[in-house]
Amino acid sequence: MALKEKAACPKAEERKGYLSVSIQPLPSVVIGDTVTLKCNFQTDGILREIVWFRVSTQVVEGGSAKQKIFTYDAMYNSTYSHMEDNHRREDLVYQSTVRLPEVQMEDDGLYECHVGIYDKSSTDKVILASGSITLTVIVPPKSISVVAANSPAPFSRYEAHNFTLVCIVTGAKPAPMVYFKRDGELIDVVPTDQLSSMEDPSKGRGLEKSFDRRLVGLWSSRALTSGDLDDTKLKKSLLEQEGKLARLGQDGPDGLEKGREHGSKSDSEPTTEVIPETVVSREFPRWVQSSDPLYYFQQQQQAARDGTMEVRAMLTWSLNPQLDNEALFSCEVNHPALSMPMQAEVTLAAPRGPKLSMSPSKATVGDTVRITVQGFQLGPSASEVFPEPIFTWTKVGGTLLDGREEHNGRELIMERVPAELNGSMFRCTAQNPLGSTDTHTRLIVFDNPRLRKRQFIAINAAARECPLILTSMLLLLSLTCELT
Repeated sequence: MALKEKAACPKAEERKGYLSVSIQPLPSVVIGDTVTLKCNFQTDGILREIVWFRVSTQVVEGGSAKQKIFTYDAMYNSTYSHMEDNHRREDLVYQSTVRLPEVQMEDDGLYECHVGIYDKSSTDKVILASGSITLTVIVPPKSISVVAANSPAPFSRYEAHNFTLVCIVTGAKPAPMVYFKRDGELIDVVPTDQLSSMEDPSKGRGLEKSFDRRLVGLWSSRALTSGDLDDTKLKKSLLEQEGKLARLGQDGPDGLEKGREHGSKSDSEPTTEVIPETVVSREFPRWVQSSDPLYYFQQQQQAARDGTMEVRAMLTWSLNPQLDNEALFSCEVNHPALSMPMQAEVTLAAPRGPKLSMSPSKATVGDTVRITVQGFQLGPSASEVFPEPIFTWTKVGGTLLDGREEHNGRELIMERVPAELNGSMFRCTAQNPLGSTDTHTRLIVFDNPRLRKRQFIAINAAARECPLILTSMLLLLSLTCELT
């Protein structure tokens, strides 16, 4: 028995082979870069195989689908890559690497390295171990632009309007950080409580309502403390006025304006009006509240089909035509895939001095006349009129050729102009939220010699046909008499 126990001891003391596998961590990589995945393993056994997998996001029966991208088989001393030929690899005994050149969005995801060794105690036993790593591919923004919400919009001399700039950033992964500047200085904004997502409509509506209530409350308090309003119209307490404005504007900036209109109709007391009815200045109204407005910031994001994000950042404030005209606003984006911020900028500009062109330059009776706005007289800092203006055409002292009172659009077209339009004056009104301007042009209609010649030929032909018609009628009458 003792001998048998001694003989069994060496078998019990035989160590089993060990295997430890780990993959070196990687930071986020920018699309188009070359990435090398490194699988490190330690073992005292004999290497059997190394297999790399890309784990698909598609879920199949039994778990996630795995795509084999690389195999090393020690039994046959061969390697085989299931990836494209340009995906080079390097195989070592204690390290296996897979190189992914010019990574794309589809390369984003989970990767696994599986290593198998023969157990030292028996070549029939195989020990397996694996490691995994998530490759994160980030994409810089493809485009950035700044537009005006609710554009085109008219200019009002009687009440202040909230104005919103929208910065649209597309093609980024992950969502970038967006901020606004005015004349190169970072704008101190009043942010919303949390990010509003367009993917959840109910959540988005709730956040927008919360944002709008904060906007209305702060805006109304700023408006009521201003000394620009007529004191004779403010007979109620400031708190009552502020409460009324908040109730009227609880549906947002647009709801604030609608609420004022509704309130002015429903209230019988004219003393409750906040905005004066009279215009003190023809250039700029007295409702301008403050030279230091409050800016409100809201951001929404939505996932695109390709996995990138579209971000819309909105900057809202009470527009001041005196101060905001020719002000430079820029939207800037920070993203880990960018070495420096990406930006888009616009200059707010009121329309001034429209330049009109008429085609043809010398119109004759019967021609089709086109009067077009070619451009504006711009200031030194503005390259275009922003936001987009509204164009309205009218005829001084009468209606347009088609009988309408006015025509909207950048171009006025009049077909087959008659001689009666000679000397008519046409007015073009261009306006945007920053201001309004008018310009006039006179239409001179000349005689058309070709038209007069055609009329003369037609009259002569009719005169020649009259005797023939009379002769044929007499012959027909005489023939009828003979038959009777």
